[in-house]
Amino acid sequence: MEIAVLGGGHGCYAAAADLANQGNSVRLWRRGAEAFAPVLESGKITLTDTQGTRAVPIGLASTDLAAVVAGAELIVIALPATAQTDLAARLAPFLTDGQVVYLPPGTFGSYIFARALRAVSGARVAFAETGTLPYLARKQGIDHIAIRVRATRLPSGVLPASESERALTVIGRAYPAVEPLSDALDGALMNAGPIIHPPLILMNAGPLQHFDAWDIHNEGTQPAIRRVTDALDAERVALRAALGYGPPHFPLADHYDDAREEWMYGNSSHEMLIDSGDWREKIDLTSHRYMLEDVRLGLAFLVSLAEWVGLGLPVARGLVALGSAVVGEDFLATGRTLGGLGLDQLSPEQMHALLASGP
Repeated sequence: MEIAVLGGGHGCYAAAADLANQGNSVRLWRRGAEAFAPVLESGKITLTDTQGTRAVPIGLASTDLAAVVAGAELIVIALPATAQTDLAARLAPFLTDGQVVYLPPGTFGSYIFARALRAVSGARVAFAETGTLPYLARKQGIDHIAIRVRATRLPSGVLPASESERALTVIGRAYPAVEPLSDALDGALMNAGPIIHPPLILMNAGPLQHFDAWDIHNEGTQPAIRRVTDALDAERVALRAALGYGPPHFPLADHYDDAREEWMYGNSSHEMLIDSGDWREKIDLTSHRYMLEDVRLGLAFLVSLAEWVGLGLPVARGLVALGSAVVGEDFLATGRTLGGLGLDQLSPEQMHALLASGP
């Protein structure tokens, strides 16, 4: 299968190495040539997983976006949502009929990419998003990625929803764990990042700023924080219900308790994450993606969507207010909201039509 992977972060290197290791023809694009130099020169990424450590050849590693995207049946963009608006504009001119773009996860980025495409062409492209990265992975070096856990369930929605069967069939060839959702907003409301990370960073702000490194998933996950996470996730589920989306809702509590239904990463994934030690790190509260992606974009989006349907989300709104105070920026004014996307004046019927047919 011809697959393009765009980006240079943990998830992108994991996707490129994993999909190439499965026998796919993978092209990897990264904008910065200096950080990309070892992969550009060797054409390989070192992969560590349960099978050991080995060098995985990549079909093409290039800073030429057009060359990487050309002919790709599937385009995987495992980048933070903060990169989506810029990349959507860069990518749109190179997209062609029949391609599928997968955003794991998306924060309703599917709409941003579809809107950018419509501004330059009428190409028939499907955009899909899911609730998490297909991997729990961390770089061990500039060209070395360690995959600790692979997702076992990837609930995914497509924009336009009319392309769901075709798009999910393509994605399923790369990621058999994919599960169909009704549309892209359904997929956006599965995003676990805005639920798990904001309480962990904001309620661990003291130790994060005091210690050289702190594991928010180990000593940072205490009962009081878990109760806030559960309350926040209950708001997400209530918002899903208010919008007409039924179960399964993939409650985050399933991730922490193997006696419950299997979550996106399967059983024992939280323990494997902690045992790896890879998430003991320095987190700058003003610049880290957990703040700028998951609070400013992810939670702001949920709050604005709740306002649109007349639902209050006090925990989400409170965390957005705390994040705004820490950074010194009003996230409801600068973050990803329905108003900022130009969608807040749509009626429910118009929103349904948009999700079904695209912009």
